[in-house]
Amino acid sequence: MNLQLQDKVIIVTGGAKGIGWGIVEVLAREGAVPVILGRNEADNLRAMETIVANGGKAWQVVAELSKPEECAKAVQQVIAQFGQIDGLVNNAGVNDGVGLEHGDYVRFMESLHKNLVHYYLMAHHALPELKKTKGSIVNITSKTADTGQGNTSAYAASNGGRNALTREWAVELAKYSIRVNAVVVAECFTPLYENWIKTLPDPEGKLKEITSKIPFEHRFTTAEEIANMTVFLLSPLSSHTTGQLIHVDGGYVHLDRAMANA
Repeated sequence: MNLQLQDKVIIVTGGAKGIGWGIVEVLAREGAVPVILGRNEADNLRAMETIVANGGKAWQVVAELSKPEECAKAVQQVIAQFGQIDGLVNNAGVNDGVGLEHGDYVRFMESLHKNLVHYYLMAHHALPELKKTKGSIVNITSKTADTGQGNTSAYAASNGGRNALTREWAVELAKYSIRVNAVVVAECFTPLYENWIKTLPDPEGKLKEITSKIPFEHRFTTAEEIANMTVFLLSPLSSHTTGQLIHVDGGYVHLDRAMANA
């Protein structure tokens, strides 16, 4: 399917690995120019060079998104390089386990900067260019805002904020024909997820327990499946879709738990 994204410049935060990398790959296949934005230059370059080696276009910017000044600088670098921004995917973040009982104010605030504040800052700084192109924003969020998880107050709060900002921005930016949507992730097997599983006493047993609770096909969502929805929402083919929180999760959040035994 031609998603009409040829040569569109799309910023993807955290685009070098995991879900972000999946989004970058799909964007490149559609002829867009994904801009990989992250703090590790080696990872960024590896991802960019992989896209170029496969005949696509890509660029990269190094930025520590938890620092507000680097968010602003990153957007300015993209504008200087391309003269336009057609879309923004806010994706970077980490479930850092800052809970209530054993957490503290400093770690809680640091986590908000890692997971929520840069979503606002990237959108704020990209907005003048998005207004010119009538671009789109997609926020990647997590089921933890809907279901809770335990011992992750900061991450859950951040995802609640991501969801709320999605609808707030959809209202505020409708007058500019800028659409804003969110893709909500539940159980997607990424490198970060794999690293977490390996810390558990019985990784294989835990994986089987988790997949048994995913109603559709009892398997993890793939990064490509998240990416396909994200790129569709960025494209003109979703031209009347805005303010939506779309769960790409095999029915994990909303379908009857009885399906886990089906």
